[in-house]
Amino acid sequence: MKKSWYWVFTFLLVLWACSSDSSDGPLPDDGIGGSDDDVAPATFDRGVMLTNWADNIIIPAYTAFSSELTELNGAFETFSADRTVDNLVAFRQAWLDTYIAWQQVSLFEIGPAETVGFRLNMNTYPTDTDLLESFVASGSYDLSLPSNRDVKGFPALDYLLNGLETDDTALVARFDTDSDAANRLAYIDDVLNDMIGLTDGVLQEWQGSFRNAFVSNDGSSATASTDRFVNDFIFYYEKFLRAGKMGIPLGVFTGTPAPNTIEAFYKADISRTLFLTGLSTVQDFFNGKHFDSSTTGESLASYLRFLNTIKDGVALDGIINDQFDLARDMVTSLDTFRNEIENNNPPVDMLLAYDEVQRAVPLLKVDMVSAMSISIDFVDADGD
Repeated sequence: MKKSWYWVFTFLLVLWACSSDSSDGPLPDDGIGGSDDDVAPATFDRGVMLTNWADNIIIPAYTAFSSELTELNGAFETFSADRTVDNLVAFRQAWLDTYIAWQQVSLFEIGPAETVGFRLNMNTYPTDTDLLESFVASGSYDLSLPSNRDVKGFPALDYLLNGLETDDTALVARFDTDSDAANRLAYIDDVLNDMIGLTDGVLQEWQGSFRNAFVSNDGSSATASTDRFVNDFIFYYEKFLRAGKMGIPLGVFTGTPAPNTIEAFYKADISRTLFLTGLSTVQDFFNGKHFDSSTTGESLASYLRFLNTIKDGVALDGIINDQFDLARDMVTSLDTFRNEIENNNPPVDMLLAYDEVQRAVPLLKVDMVSAMSISIDFVDADGD
């Protein structure tokens, strides 16, 4: 009897020891550098995302914009040599095509673009027409000065092509027979040369050393490429797309509508098109869509999916895309921005569309950056 109890006790002791080893102790070495407990969780490869941004989106967009700018300059040279209505119309169309292409690169204000203040030098509006006319009259000016950003770039060309006359024949005469015709043509030439020089400089740096520096800086600090560009991305959406193209003209921040601050004020039927192109650029970039292609790569959207970021039971990247789509639908249904503001008091439909554009801001600025552990590095000055 005693022997039977001995074997039962021994069996239970062995069983306890095996159970203890398998549930509480470290797992055995798997022979590849440590136990399974030491395996780090998978992390999102920011370098792959940065490579997609640089090689498939940013550099191709700058290259296409540079080509459009070259065509614009060629259209001007044709008009300058042969001042006819047909050549004026072709010059104006080239300006419009290039202005639309500009909306596809204005977002990328980092590195060389940030260094030269590319966005402000190319598209500060409204144009100071009095100062511009004084420069034309005197023939003396320095377009490289920061104080002259509002008399050059696309808005200055808007005024010179669309704001001087309502009739194209009369406008051709201004460039052909008026006493300041030579100075006016020379001014346009200088504006275009300034735009081309800035663009060439930015593109060449991206095609050179900056691309590798941008991609290799793939860490998660405040100075890393992803953290910096996410801030620039949100800043563009909030301050230049939402506020600059809609909020300021609507008087959202002042209580007083200011239609004179609309982008492309003198060719006001295109302001909505410029906004929608900018919005599509933002959404395409969010989704990692290659420039001028349906192919997509690693992106902010795929980053959120990797992190399994959920808001109210729904994937955050889907919520953001749905909000972009809703904002686009609302803006598309509007009349021209100038007509909406000047012919409605208050411009209710445009204000409602603005509200949908605004609703994407906290999704990006709070929910997205929180999921990615990115800090906002700019100050919100308009209370939203």
